[in-house]
Amino acid sequence: MTKTALVIGGGPAGLMAAEQLSHAGIAVTITEAKPSFGRKFLMAGKSGLNLTKVEDAETFRNAYDDKRSVLRPMLDLFPPQAIIKWANELGGDVFVGSTGRVFPKVMKASPLLRAWIARLATAGVEFKPNWRWIDVQGNCHSFDTPNGPQTITADVTIYAMGGASWKKLGSNGLWKQNFKVDGIDTVPFAPSNSAINVDWSPKMAAHFGSALKSVMFKVGEYTSRGEAILSAKGLEGGGVYTLSKWLRDGQPLIVDLTPDRSLSDLRGAFAKPKGKKSMSNVLRQAGRLDPVKIALLQECARPLPNDPHALAQLVKNVPIPQKGLRPIDEAISTSGGVSWTALDASLMIKGREGHFCAGEMIDWDAPTGGYLLTACFATGAWAGRKAAEYFANAETIKTQ
Repeated sequence: MTKTALVIGGGPAGLMAAEQLSHAGIAVTITEAKPSFGRKFLMAGKSGLNLTKVEDAETFRNAYDDKRSVLRPMLDLFPPQAIIKWANELGGDVFVGSTGRVFPKVMKASPLLRAWIARLATAGVEFKPNWRWIDVQGNCHSFDTPNGPQTITADVTIYAMGGASWKKLGSNGLWKQNFKVDGIDTVPFAPSNSAINVDWSPKMAAHFGSALKSVMFKVGEYTSRGEAILSAKGLEGGGVYTLSKWLRDGQPLIVDLTPDRSLSDLRGAFAKPKGKKSMSNVLRQAGRLDPVKIALLQECARPLPNDPHALAQLVKNVPIPQKGLRPIDEAISTSGGVSWTALDASLMIKGREGHFCAGEMIDWDAPTGGYLLTACFATGAWAGRKAAEYFANAETIKTQ
């Protein structure tokens, strides 16, 4: 009898799970609620498609913070080196940047995605776009499709329906209510890799769209070096995205406008005679601050002190009056989802034989920079292989 597998969700985790199942000789059907597959993958490619990051294995795992131990076997199964090999085999022709980040040379996602889908189709994977998952009874899944209600019964199922950000791309998190009703433990969704709300005064409008460069953001003991863009809504960009976890907890946000200058050096520069120079000129000349940094300092910390020590302290510790993270649907990713307590070591749902989870719908969090896609690939590969092993074990039991 033909062994059948159903993968629900056509993002990176679902596609990778389908690939592993197909390699094991299992007939795979993959459904997607949207008209096409890999939409969020394509969106990631608009900024160059950062597939993964090459660095020391322990440093890499530490990016996943408190989930690094449970993710470790999956990351070890499908590490950055394996992703590079996989992409090159698809004709992705990747390169490693100066920071260790890995990109396709074409800096686009679409060629890699097309080649991936074509290879899966050649291997016999059946694709069903516009099939929106409704519910499951036993091993029978209900879908809303262009041809009306449909069902699929499969021997094993891998759920890879994503988190709760970017609803228009398919990740709406609506599956969570069904899981809760079925008694599967879940963790509330929260925005991650998110822009920050700031209520700017009208004076800041002239700087919207400008980059805040060569700064260091601080939340408690955590620091982040990277650029941020001033927008009408607040701050966005790699420099602030990594702060989401701490800002969700309501911790204050501080920015050091001169991280490469010591406090004493800055204090000495401000202590020199000013003559008739305005404060803006002092900040520009002695502080070496550009107009964007000066505007931010004046916006957040007026009235500025004349005392050299106090001014230097302020320049290196500017309090940003942030109002929390932007709405969850605007976030690059989310934390929350299926709790790890609901899954066994194979990512199979406890009490649901043959039903596995993968990707962002599981409760893990990671910064941008290749870590998000790597964990999606890795959990998808792990769930696919473990589902194939589940088949093999079931067949062994039948023959005993």
